[in-house]
Amino acid sequence: MLKYEFIPARDPGSKRLWVMLHGLGDSIDGYRWMPEAMDLPWMNYALVNAPDEYYGGYSWFDFAGDMTPGVLRSRKLLFALLDELRSRGHPTEKTILGGFSQGCLMAVDVGLRYPQAPAGIVGISGWVYEPGQLLEEMTADARQRAVLMTHGTLDPMIPFAAVRAEVRKLIAAGLPVEWHEFQKAHTIAGEEELDVIRGFVERRFAGPNAP
Repeated sequence: MLKYEFIPARDPGSKRLWVMLHGLGDSIDGYRWMPEAMDLPWMNYALVNAPDEYYGGYSWFDFAGDMTPGVLRSRKLLFALLDELRSRGHPTEKTILGGFSQGCLMAVDVGLRYPQAPAGIVGISGWVYEPGQLLEEMTADARQRAVLMTHGTLDPMIPFAAVRAEVRKLIAAGLPVEWHEFQKAHTIAGEEELDVIRGFVERRFAGPNAP
């Protein structure tokens, strides 16, 4: 089972949850700033550590070699985590599944395959694992699952053009991916990008039929 840290919402009784998956070499520690920065009083957070140790942090899969075994194992572990969170009173339909870099890849991979639809999927500065395979294996309702993906035009680690091409393939297949480009490197572009992410999340929980 994956290790995670649960940070409760300021509003008692809220079942809304943001599961955040870090990037290569990072950990839970790298996202403890998030609840304060997002300033969503009704949001609980589950900050998750990837399964493999990596130079003082953690990794979801082998970045330099064959990604597939690690992606498949991490997918299985994240399915189990979402199952556990459901059993603890946080239904997936009230859960945002988000991630940065490697965590972005895993959030998109899991969010479009998990049997229950999350409230939203947020992918930051990452990419899509085997887009063609994903389109074949995603759930029947995946085209109704809201996805936000952001990327930097100056990213030196995960080339912008390749990711944009992957996202365009998903959009062409009918997936409702909201795509935002920022003039940034491999990072989060401060309040400008946080505003976009916050707005997406708030819209997912707005209106009379909101989860």
